[in-house]
Amino acid sequence: MAGGASGGIKDVSKLEGGASCSSEVLQALPVLKKSYGDSLHKVLHVGPESCSVVSSLLEEEDTEAWGIEPYELDDVGAKCKSLVRKGIVRVADLKFSLPYRAKSFSLVIVSDALDYLSPRYLNKTLPELVRVSADGVVIFAGYPGQQRTRGEEVAKFGRPAKLRSSSWWIRFFVQSSLDENETAGKKFEQASAKKAYKPACQIFHLKSYP
Repeated sequence: MAGGASGGIKDVSKLEGGASCSSEVLQALPVLKKSYGDSLHKVLHVGPESCSVVSSLLEEEDTEAWGIEPYELDDVGAKCKSLVRKGIVRVADLKFSLPYRAKSFSLVIVSDALDYLSPRYLNKTLPELVRVSADGVVIFAGYPGQQRTRGEEVAKFGRPAKLRSSSWWIRFFVQSSLDENETAGKKFEQASAKKAYKPACQIFHLKSYP
């Protein structure tokens, strides 16, 4: 009986988008706070569901948060509309330069957005995300084989997600002269172990430009 129940839970999380790394960001917040501490004062979240991530961040004490939603928003609630109206969450195409000065945010968190970009656009977008960060960029990306291509996903994002292996990402960072933040990565691993947090997405930590 118990086995069947746990199987059911697994299926549910898959249905609710076992692929949603934006909801994963919410679960990882306590671990990010432990790893980045003061750097969570001024955060930019980039990716789908940015309204819910930003809303959660704004509930944290001493945290300013902004968001970039890379795709058109449909059927959003009043809270999200209010964030967009105030300019806290913007809808912006990641293929273009970000409308922020260098080091505008202490930490930039990206989820579910880079999986939809081809390497050609990633070459522009990732350095832009690093440029507007002062203390680093945290990337939440899907695991290969994690996601079924759904019709509505392709309709919304224009293409199915390209879920890449960690070795692909690490090679890409090296080619793009982006340095992994090993110190933050270690802190994150230690905090994850303490809190028994097991990420459902790949998480990478990049340093900001000097």
